[in-house]
Amino acid sequence: MKITDYLHEQSRSLEQSSRQIRDFRVFDFNHIPEEPIMRHEVRPVIDAYLRYLKTGIANHLFIFGSRGSGKTLMIKYIQRQLASRRDADILYVNCRQHNTSFKVLARLLGVRPRGCSVDELWHQFSVAYSRRLILVLDEVDLLSDKDRHKDILYLLARSPRNYMVVLLSNHPKFVSKLDESIRSSLQPEMLHFRNYDATEILEILRDRARLGLHQFRETDLAQIAALTARSTNSDVRIAIKTLYYVTIEESPDVAEVFNRARRDLLRDVLNDLNDRNFLILRAAMESPEPFVKEVYARYRRLSRAAQEEPFSYVYFYASLSYLQSIGLILLLATKVGRAYTNRIQLLLDSETLEAANHSRLT
Repeated sequence: MKITDYLHEQSRSLEQSSRQIRDFRVFDFNHIPEEPIMRHEVRPVIDAYLRYLKTGIANHLFIFGSRGSGKTLMIKYIQRQLASRRDADILYVNCRQHNTSFKVLARLLGVRPRGCSVDELWHQFSVAYSRRLILVLDEVDLLSDKDRHKDILYLLARSPRNYMVVLLSNHPKFVSKLDESIRSSLQPEMLHFRNYDATEILEILRDRARLGLHQFRETDLAQIAALTARSTNSDVRIAIKTLYYVTIEESPDVAEVFNRARRDLLRDVLNDLNDRNFLILRAAMESPEPFVKEVYARYRRLSRAAQEEPFSYVYFYASLSYLQSIGLILLLATKVGRAYTNRIQLLLDSETLEAANHSRLT
């Protein structure tokens, strides 16, 4: 078959399968539903927002949970519901795109991030936002290591304007790693967004299917929900992507399509990892018996070979919690002899890890 023939054939096939889709927007990860499912975790967030808007007394929040657990979606939904209020500003910045204090402030002010110091930008920010303000910093753990002191957090915590700060992260230990002066000033309330269960994932998929598809099969939704809860740390983004693939392909095998959607997202997650966490995954992949202590010993050897300073055991173990939160591993309590120890189960295959390693080196 010629390239042009294949191109035209696939174009016709996609055009035909796309007729099943009523609204493509519901398959975008940034889509905010008209009415997300109500969860227990949402209540303290709403309560904190409303108290601040009423009293002006900041109750800072640190919201953590696995990827795809609904943190960002719920915060954006609450922001949209409160947008009509005129007694405060609510701002949102993702630290993946703006990963230093300087870039965050430049983004909020709408200026180019050059030619000024952080102090100058902070002065401009304080003038521009003189009333009550709720500032959401999403993926805050991705603030660059070059921004050692996380100046934006220190300035927000110490501001006489009494701004409210909401930090979102996949990393449950982020706050504990901050400078003591920042922690003592922020003293954020810690809120954990638990993983969705299979019933909640099914409800989310039904909602998207009703809005986005002309027709769908309930059995497909149930299978996708079960696979997501069992195999991906309940990352609902994989469920949504699987539903999209199932819809646009002719007679798809749901399990096969699910694995492809998971691989697509895993590549993105792996590309975002720092070198130390990537070496931990390699150590777990190469360990014949991936018990935590054995993996740590191999990780130290790999670090020395890569001329990378290894984590201490305490930080190594904290990194395992982080890798679990983003859906790359599971920590399983396993009985060895008379004692229990943690065993690392990888949620990715060696081919995916090697492909990510190759892309980092090229």
